[in-house]
Amino acid sequence: MTPSTDAARHRRGLAITGLGGLALSFDIPLIRSADGEVWSILAVRSLSTFLAALATWVVINRLLGRRVALIPGKAGLIAGIFYGINSFTFLLAVFNTSTANVVFILAFTSMFAAILSWIFLGERPSNATFLTMAVMLVGVGVIVSDGLESGHVFGDAMAASSAFLLASAITISRASGRDMSLVPLTTAIFPAIAAFMLLPSGGLTIAEPAYILFNGLVMIPLAFFCLATGPRYLSAPEVGMFYLLETILAPIWVWIVFAETPTSRTLLGGTILILALLGHSFWQMRVKAARARIACVEVAG
Repeated sequence: MTPSTDAARHRRGLAITGLGGLALSFDIPLIRSADGEVWSILAVRSLSTFLAALATWVVINRLLGRRVALIPGKAGLIAGIFYGINSFTFLLAVFNTSTANVVFILAFTSMFAAILSWIFLGERPSNATFLTMAVMLVGVGVIVSDGLESGHVFGDAMAASSAFLLASAITISRASGRDMSLVPLTTAIFPAIAAFMLLPSGGLTIAEPAYILFNGLVMIPLAFFCLATGPRYLSAPEVGMFYLLETILAPIWVWIVFAETPTSRTLLGGTILILALLGHSFWQMRVKAARARIACVEVAG
């Protein structure tokens, strides 16, 4: 692969993964808008995501003529298991601890991804990536500095599990190099089955099911399709950082929909996160473009 091609692939990865992070930021607001019991929310959200995966697979394979597997081999299955368990742990975190705790702990996804990819893939993150992650953690810390709550050990543990599971799935996808775009959507059938088995005696309890159906059929498939594609173009820590877009944007959507005005610390921390993410992206593009120019000069010489 030539340096110019590598730079183009990196830009494509940033665009795809950024779109995924943007779509994911609507998850918590849509869950809150649906106003339902935890297992009911998980059952409908996961089943509709699985149905979206099947529809997407038919379109890609039959109509577009591309051969994409729902689960590409053993690596796809293992990554899918991690994604599936993450659906459980994330919903349990949302329902058992504060939103501030959830977003702070999930910020460690990029850290876990950096450690796992360094250990198992030999991909040492660049100094710029380390610096960016540190700055982003400062931003998250500013957001939640006055909102962390104690006494929610179970919920906090579930949030930490989600961060580690996502980082593991990203690392496996990166190591495989195969198209994992449909894996997190397909394996949503597993948490769906389990959630239906755990429903309360009264059955599904969702006040506004249209919101969770839209979430499961459109926003979650779009988010995880893009985020699961990201490791083909970006390093695991870079993909992990785009999960933090949920931390930045979810409070803004909640502000718009529920009229819950974000605090000044939320706005300041969000600004730090955005600037760090944009700065890192532009720096990486600049470095790769410079390498491409040097390579062209060497070839011409």
